[in-house]
Amino acid sequence: MDISLSGSVTVVPPKVRSIEEDVDLFGGNIRQIERLKKTLGLNERRIASNELTNLDLCEQAAQVLLEQLNIQSSDLDGIIYVTQTPDHSQPSNAALLHGRLACSTECAALDIGLGCSGFVYALWLAYSIIANGSSQRVLVLAGDTLSRLVHPKDRATASLFGDAGSATMVEKRSEAGASWFRLGTDGRGADSLIVPAGGARLPFSEETAVETSDADGNIRTKENLFMDGSEVFNFSIEVVPREIEALLSDAGASKDAVDYFVLHQANRYMVHNIGKRLRVDLERCPVDSFGAFGNVSSASIPGALAYELADVLSGKCEGKSSHQVVLSGFGVGLSWGTCLLNIPHLGCLEWRAYKA
Repeated sequence: MDISLSGSVTVVPPKVRSIEEDVDLFGGNIRQIERLKKTLGLNERRIASNELTNLDLCEQAAQVLLEQLNIQSSDLDGIIYVTQTPDHSQPSNAALLHGRLACSTECAALDIGLGCSGFVYALWLAYSIIANGSSQRVLVLAGDTLSRLVHPKDRATASLFGDAGSATMVEKRSEAGASWFRLGTDGRGADSLIVPAGGARLPFSEETAVETSDADGNIRTKENLFMDGSEVFNFSIEVVPREIEALLSDAGASKDAVDYFVLHQANRYMVHNIGKRLRVDLERCPVDSFGAFGNVSSASIPGALAYELADVLSGKCEGKSSHQVVLSGFGVGLSWGTCLLNIPHLGCLEWRAYKA
């Protein structure tokens, strides 16, 4: 069965914070700021206000997408929502969005609690649901407001993470062709990316709110996101190239046949290192959206598609009627998801700032 994306919209908060505004975090060292800009591609990120949640961002993305594709919410058979920053522990963000969009009661809705790999996982599930014949059209939402989980004095995370929400339509399309997925998890690395407190294992308390400083001078509490940068980097450059090579082997496809390798936008240095290990032209590995949005978790891949490939994938540029694209997300879990998709021209692919 031929299944594909038909459109995608990413919505980011209107508030922009530049890397220069974080200069105090690095002891006022402007040269350090310039090194980070050059090496990691850090320029600015989008930060949600206290009143703005990821549900708000994804709702607006969904409304724009439905309008642009001329699809009624009653036509949706499923809603899959990827987030680690839901509005409530229960009910799910998917159920809340279902109500906001006034979907049919026959539309299934569920959350996936994943981060950077979550968009590919959600696509895999959406494709599988449609392939088994039970659904025609599934809406995938992906995004987080991770800026609220980082400590402002933690140099390992504070300047990296931004906020965004996305909506992507998956449906039957006769011109789509075959698709391929590979997913994986290594829970032994769970402590490399973790928010220790706030769940049933360690509820919020006075003790979890106490600030501590590590050997590198990074300050955080157990209620903040902890990232072991070197471990995550080593994991990423080892696993991701291997998985992409295996995926292409499964599909019987060559790297030369792939138009774009759209990787999770962790930072420019990581994306370029993965591209070099794959021995592919780095121009086929988009990375500029990281400099505009920051690391926006599960929204980073749809954000990169919208920020850098909108004209190409929407058919506004002369050329092919469809494109072979590898998508690869990797991170918290530790987990990873990679897919090879044939994407015909999309009816809508854009990003925009949230409008209240």
